[in-house]
Amino acid sequence: MFRFRLLLLSTVALAAPALAQEVPAAGDIVVTATGVAQPADQAGQAVTIVTRADLEQRQTVSLVDYLATTPGVTVTRSGPVGSQTSLRIRGAEAEQTLVLIDGVRVNDPTSPGGAFDFGNLLAGGIDRVEVLRGADSVPWGSQAIGGVVNIVTQAPTDGLQAHANAEYGYHDTLNANAGVSGKTGPVSAAFTGGVFRSDGISAAADGSERDGYKQYAGTGSIGVALAPGIGIDLRGYYAHSKLDLDGYAPPAYTFGDDAEYSRIQEIYGYAGAHANFAQGRANNRIAFTISDINRDNYDPTVAADPLYSYRGRTERYDYQGDFRPIDTVRIVAGADHEDSHYFDGSLRTSAGVTSEYGELIVTPVDPLTLTGGIRHDDHEAYGSHTTFGADAALALASGTTLRASYGEGFKAPTLYELYSDYGTRSLVPETAKSFEAGVEQSLLDGRARASVTYFHRDTRHQIDFQSCPADEIADPESICYDRPYGTYANVDRARAQGVEFALALRPVDQLTINASYTYTEAKNRSAGANHGNDLARRPRNSISVSADYRFPFGLSVGGTILAVSDSYDDAGNVTRLDGYAVAGIRAEMPVTHNVSIYGRIDNLFDEKYQTVAGYGSYGRAAYGGVRLRFE
Repeated sequence: MFRFRLLLLSTVALAAPALAQEVPAAGDIVVTATGVAQPADQAGQAVTIVTRADLEQRQTVSLVDYLATTPGVTVTRSGPVGSQTSLRIRGAEAEQTLVLIDGVRVNDPTSPGGAFDFGNLLAGGIDRVEVLRGADSVPWGSQAIGGVVNIVTQAPTDGLQAHANAEYGYHDTLNANAGVSGKTGPVSAAFTGGVFRSDGISAAADGSERDGYKQYAGTGSIGVALAPGIGIDLRGYYAHSKLDLDGYAPPAYTFGDDAEYSRIQEIYGYAGAHANFAQGRANNRIAFTISDINRDNYDPTVAADPLYSYRGRTERYDYQGDFRPIDTVRIVAGADHEDSHYFDGSLRTSAGVTSEYGELIVTPVDPLTLTGGIRHDDHEAYGSHTTFGADAALALASGTTLRASYGEGFKAPTLYELYSDYGTRSLVPETAKSFEAGVEQSLLDGRARASVTYFHRDTRHQIDFQSCPADEIADPESICYDRPYGTYANVDRARAQGVEFALALRPVDQLTINASYTYTEAKNRSAGANHGNDLARRPRNSISVSADYRFPFGLSVGGTILAVSDSYDDAGNVTRLDGYAVAGIRAEMPVTHNVSIYGRIDNLFDEKYQTVAGYGSYGRAAYGGVRLRFE
């Protein structure tokens, strides 16, 4: 802890006069705040924007390694790249973050809590990411309690463009990606493909056997213009991954090296049409999306067939209308129906939910934007639920933007929580009420942008697994009836509050500095032995500073420092996770107009740390590669 404080003080001095990260500029367009595109200074909630250029500058391989340095976000990973990876926003559960890829909701219906596993999400095909911090269920529905991560893969371009990169490094790691996009007549298209292979590290912190990882992935996007303002959009995402695991092998049954491995196949698809009328004042979109996730776990010492298999599929039908009757009024309305399916080899079940929502966006005077919305969901299992939200953004000519918002979030019980051997069919949704207030300031003719945001969220009816005492197991009126091994129940309450600071600075054209600091106090508010405890794996302090400098002859050099304070690995606050600080350096040099070479060293000082107790993390590692661009 002393080392973290020292690093915190030195980093603050480096980043003075403020702390920060990607702060959207006034001209940036964001989609995630209301579900439709709008200028960033009209959004009443905090949004972080990450572009393809940002990812390439950091030489990012796994997307979460970048997101871990953004405000309000913490990441935990159980071992090497490809391992179970959880992302938490503002102290919420990982299962309370909604994730979209190209408009498709990709949270896994076979996961007990419905979380999306970021472990298999590599950055090769990603073009843009928006991270909405805070509850926002009006446009997005279930799971948007902590926030929303909206990921966009490479989109079609007007002119022909192509890019590729390949790198090699630590423990026989190979990462190669390529993409091409363009347009001919009414048809535009973009395609990417990538392969990743690594011997990895031991998932078990005390293990000696490396756990390798392989992935083949690709994305595709096709647009067809049928007439001015009318068109068809098709998008697809495919990834097939294989990960070596550690487990509890006999005879000791202690966590360590064994022969287990897993395979996962992810297929996400979007098929939609848009029709824009009245010179853009009446925009309509209909779409069908599908998310299909297959997971298999193997132990070759036991059997050639999978020991466990999970099949999850989500189908969604969606309509959205975006209307501007007058310049100062915007009406967004939509309806959707979603069917989720679950199969674990023995239990096959499904559930559907039908939803309607509406938002009113008003600009009564030029610098002020007010937004209010309501959503109603009707679920086959838990019944109906209504959600409200409202926010305001005041963008002054001085470069100051003031924001305030109130948002409600909810998370529907998963199929596993409802219908598995441990399920409870009487569960109701988890709910949250949150508010935030912040100020953003642009300085030095836009060369500096800083923001500070205060947030507060109370969560109720949180679903958790609970053990069942003998008297309740025998009680027909209890949810524990005939459940000797426990069940799921609406038992928990939680509160998270804190403050986020962010800065984006370009003092001269050649130098960029991004930094962020987040303080989060996430507490268990439930009655019982854990009342008042810190929520597991929620460090109170997280700070990041990144700087890059480009010399006149083209060489770019940079570095990033991420420091995280102590936390606990369990709800009882018994097992402590020590704070840590990791630093990395990088460089890229153009060889020709189209070719550059690059390299980096991650964890420069070989820090030993764990984000999940008992699981290993990478030590010092070096990589080098080549990047090609053609336009």
